Amino acid sequence: MLGPDPKVVRQLLTRYATLQIAQAERYTPAAARELNDVSHTLCVMMGASGIHDAIAQADALLVRTRSAPGPAGRTDGGNGLSLAV
Repeated sequence: MLGPDPKVVRQLLTRYATLQIAQAERYTPAAARELNDVSHTLCVMMGASGIHDAIAQADALLVRTRSAPGPAGRTDGGNGLSLAV
């Protein structure tokens, strides 16, 4: 079964967090619309009915992907050293 691309999920989570911070510092209608769009996209992508569930599922996906065996789940550069994410 195909699932969401972890790279895209990570980008959406980063954008969500950035927009949340921006809105907390200074509300703007444009950022509010974008935050709503990102929230909706995360919910749809993760098959969740709310943003909190979507974030939890996205985090779990990233943890699974990071610890999965093989090239997709590799956490080092081939030399045993951890790569910064």
